[in-house]
Amino acid sequence: MRRILTSPVFVALIAGIMASIAIGFIAWQQFGGSKIALDSNTVIVPPTSIRGDFNLIDGKGERVTPDSFPDQYLLVYFGYTYCPDVCPTDLAIVGQAMDILEQKDGTAAAKVQPIFITVDPARDGTDTVGIFAETFHPRMVGLTGTDKEIAEAASSYRVYYSRRDMDDGNYLMDHSAFTYLVGPDGSVTGIFKHDTAPDAMADGIAALVNG
Repeated sequence: MRRILTSPVFVALIAGIMASIAIGFIAWQQFGGSKIALDSNTVIVPPTSIRGDFNLIDGKGERVTPDSFPDQYLLVYFGYTYCPDVCPTDLAIVGQAMDILEQKDGTAAAKVQPIFITVDPARDGTDTVGIFAETFHPRMVGLTGTDKEIAEAASSYRVYYSRRDMDDGNYLMDHSAFTYLVGPDGSVTGIFKHDTAPDAMADGIAALVNG
């Protein structure tokens, strides 16, 4: 056990997780918004100047933009399929939150489209992001694109990400870990923090969608 805890790979993985959490806090500070009265520990309400946008490719190889989902709220998460811990945890929460919302408020759930956007397009092609996204929820759409397209999408959401090379030749992607709720007009109406409880996320989505 001691050998595992002190191995370079284990130390690197833990460092990556802690870096993602720290980066997330920095990103939260950058939003500069007030917190929703519903649950100040769950949802950040950002300034209306934050507008999420993307022009990417889905798992079927088709070009997708926010206009592909007219009149829908988009529940967007940036991550990557090789992520060892943070991404699977947060995407599982998104899937569970959608399940809860579908059971409690089917009308609100029908207005929400969950989306996963990779920050690692070199390894995450169309087939990969499509299958990965559907693992967490059957309606979740996975998106990828060129390095430039991913950078532009991340910038519009104020998402931080950076490649971190490891000694064994592999690499991890440090990135902020938030789930964004984007209104039909393109403005980011709410941001859910890393590791938000599924029921809290479902309640937050319902409150923001139902207004």
